[in-house]
Amino acid sequence: MTSPITTARHGDVLVITSDNPPVNALGAAVRQGLQAGIQEAAGDDSIKAVIITCAGKTFFAGADITEFGKPMAEPGLPTLVDQIEALDKPVIAAVHGTALGGGCEVALASHYRIAVPSAKFGLPEVKLGILPGAGGTQRLPRVAGVEFALELAAKGDPVSAKAAQAAGLVDRLAGEDSLLADALAFANEVADARPLPRASEKPVSADPAVFEAFRATNAKRFRGFEAPATIIDLIERTSTLPYAEGVVQERNDFMKLIMGVQSAAQRHIFFAERKASKIDGIADDIALRPINKVGVIGAGTMGGGISMNFLSAGIPVTIVDMQQEALDRGTGVMRKNYEGSAAKGRIKPEQVDQAMGLLTPTLNLADLADCDLIIEAVYESMDVKKDIFGKLDAIAKPGAILASNTSYLDINEIAASTQRPGDVLGMHFFSPANVMKLLEVVRGDKTADDVLATVMALSKKIRKVAVVAGVCYGFIGNRMLIPRQMEAMKMLHEGATPQQIDQVHVEFGMPMGPFQMSDLAGVDIGWHRDPTRIENIRDALAAEGRWGQKKGAGFYDYDEKRNPSPSPRVAEIIADFRAKTGTPQHEITEDEIIVRTLYTMVNEGALILAEGKAQRASDIDVVWIYGYGWPVYRGGPMFWADTVGLKKIVEGLEKYGFEVAPLLREKAEKGERFN
Repeated sequence: MTSPITTARHGDVLVITSDNPPVNALGAAVRQGLQAGIQEAAGDDSIKAVIITCAGKTFFAGADITEFGKPMAEPGLPTLVDQIEALDKPVIAAVHGTALGGGCEVALASHYRIAVPSAKFGLPEVKLGILPGAGGTQRLPRVAGVEFALELAAKGDPVSAKAAQAAGLVDRLAGEDSLLADALAFANEVADARPLPRASEKPVSADPAVFEAFRATNAKRFRGFEAPATIIDLIERTSTLPYAEGVVQERNDFMKLIMGVQSAAQRHIFFAERKASKIDGIADDIALRPINKVGVIGAGTMGGGISMNFLSAGIPVTIVDMQQEALDRGTGVMRKNYEGSAAKGRIKPEQVDQAMGLLTPTLNLADLADCDLIIEAVYESMDVKKDIFGKLDAIAKPGAILASNTSYLDINEIAASTQRPGDVLGMHFFSPANVMKLLEVVRGDKTADDVLATVMALSKKIRKVAVVAGVCYGFIGNRMLIPRQMEAMKMLHEGATPQQIDQVHVEFGMPMGPFQMSDLAGVDIGWHRDPTRIENIRDALAAEGRWGQKKGAGFYDYDEKRNPSPSPRVAEIIADFRAKTGTPQHEITEDEIIVRTLYTMVNEGALILAEGKAQRASDIDVVWIYGYGWPVYRGGPMFWADTVGLKKIVEGLEKYGFEVAPLLREKAEKGERFN
């Protein structure tokens, strides 16, 4: 097999080039080729310096993730980077594109680094539940300081070449089109400079307060995760441990993490997200419909948020509402959101006007006639939606895709109100739609293959993680939410408090529990609006105007900063219902809460799979990670069930009298997993 690594002489400089598309991943063949290039330089006295660079779009963008969990072919990356650093001739890393993970570690092991201004550097291993395992946590603090190292390694977000230069990670910036020429000039400058600047030999000084402050500032972000805490500890030790001892500790910690459940969960989601875009039964090369203009019906919170996704991607949007006041209010909120992003530095100020300039507000549904995709985002009423789709059938041009943003309703019934059911599907965005990454794409019985494929491809353009769902009440995510919410409410009758149930979910890793979520979304959502009809605890809260955070009162009381506290009034309401219903009371344990609110979700997931409403178990995990805040280090509900053990899940459900889904029971009996 031809090596992806080539070497070429430029005078007395040896240029080692990797050409391993698409991202020059540091697989075995690349590592072996780099080692051979370093050995070539070491064995030839006429070579005075070495440049490591890459062909194609990018420098080494990380390890070959397919090698994880398999025996590592020699040389391993830790061995290779040590050999690069140990060479007695200057090695210059010439970086374009992204130097990520192992690529950044190769650059750190080189004696000098030159990069084009558009290049980025990063150590994203933490996002896979692991840490830089080839000296990254030990070399980076020595080269760029502990504060920079903490940001790069513990958070995992890349930085620009200019930021890297300011920290000392990059020695020099090259011209965007003259990287090799500038690197050669740099190599000739430093060819005879001694001693060589080896990262491992540089001293580290750090104030312990830096680490305390970093942990405190990022406590919420890192809550529950093992990898960030381990990385912080390793970087902290660089100021007290010799490099040789630090890398041994780094390697030991790397092995612990990669063999652990959290890393397995995070790697599962990494692959699951990519799998989710694959549509069973549809060819990858199917011709897609062009989407050059989008229509959105409804200028409320959802309609505005949905519109922003397309505007931010440079796709013009026509937004329709029935009243001018609602239209003005909705477009005003959109502009305010963009201005807020600009104020925080997330977008450039000029991008505010660019995005809003692509928006056409109108009161006339007929103005959607030239749109390629029309998304309805109005009140969750089947009659209202069918009326709108009936009108759209007469207005929309042939071939236009018609989508509903419904959260629960039957897409087939909506599609039947048109003469073109093949052009209809569901696009269930999650609130706030301009922020949340998940998009459930609901495939109706008659949805055309090219319609589904077009929307799935479009989701990537608007930076969504899309999952195909079948038609059923609540689709994937909300359908699984129903048993959780029902059981949580039942336990209030049986002796639990809202804060007790919520606390179990927060400790599990969820951003909030069932009742905190209800207060955030609005206790009044789906309420029948009759204050005299009080059939359950929620009705009683809603009848008293306890609609959640927006009213300062729901299942909790809220102060002016929306901080929650247990409510004496809610305790009275719950006690009243316990008395009225005569529900027997018992001590609700943490285990019971887990079984009744989380095991039941797994059970519902098994039903969804058996019915073909989700293509694969990993799709369900993606929905819950990106749509509901399930902790990524637990890998989604179906992956988590595998780690708990399906037999234990079945036993727990049976203990509390639940009917076990046949697929779940079958897999448990056979010792199988969902993923």
